[in-house]
Amino acid sequence: MMDFSREYRRCQRLVEDGLKEYFIGNAPYGELLEAMRYSLLAGGKRIRPVLLLQFCRAAGGDMGFALPLACAVEMLHTYSLIHDDLPCMDNDCLRRGKPTNHIIYGECTATLAGDALQAAAFRTLLAAELPPETVVAAGKTLAEAAGEDGICAGQYLDMKGQGMDLSLEQATLLHDLKTAALLRAAALMGVEAAGGTQEQKTAAGDYATAIGLAFQIRDDILDCTSTTEVLGKPAGSDKANCKTTFVDLLGVEGCEALIRQKTEEAKAAIRGKFSDTDFLEQLADYLAERKS
Repeated sequence: MMDFSREYRRCQRLVEDGLKEYFIGNAPYGELLEAMRYSLLAGGKRIRPVLLLQFCRAAGGDMGFALPLACAVEMLHTYSLIHDDLPCMDNDCLRRGKPTNHIIYGECTATLAGDALQAAAFRTLLAAELPPETVVAAGKTLAEAAGEDGICAGQYLDMKGQGMDLSLEQATLLHDLKTAALLRAAALMGVEAAGGTQEQKTAAGDYATAIGLAFQIRDDILDCTSTTEVLGKPAGSDKANCKTTFVDLLGVEGCEALIRQKTEEAKAAIRGKFSDTDFLEQLADYLAERKS
């Protein structure tokens, strides 16, 4: 069996080393670059780029060639976090244990740092040394996850739903867009980078959809049971922002049961579709059981 922790750390290091190469040098707009790096290099689990690299490996590809795609996914994810934290959105002051971008650099620079990271994500992807058709496919996948059918739609529904009693169906749709969409894109892009089959892409999408929902349910549990110090972001923010959570709808026990169900669905989706699913199955368990 693969040493999961060791392999995860190896992928994290690849991503961290890759990201450090971006947005460096002197420029008249140096503070903007600094703001971009501040959030991009603030740590975190790097789940999405690790997921991309490991689906590339599972589909028989070279993770080294997929690294620019992994960096692109993390740039886009970071942009979404910067914007989510803005006063006009969730108005959060803490992210990954550090002051949020707009607290340090002001709302205007933070907004532009997010905008620039989204653009840089696509520039980085387009520069990948992969076949042109692969780059186009990956770019389309990332764009679909980023836009009006992905995380922007999810954030819109999240904001519109504040103060409303959402149904389980409405909450599931919201988080399939806001949370699972980019996880799904990362998994699909990994398979695309490896030149994988349509069957593998379908399996990767099903896996990511299931872990995306489990991930969000765990987030909802932690938001009401953990502390700000452990989470690295404000605990209790969902209640403070009058958001309907899965805990509201199902209770903690019901949430735990659904996490287990979705985790097993994720693992079942990829078995037999790739030569080695050990890491990805352990990743599903790791995300289901995380404490922060």
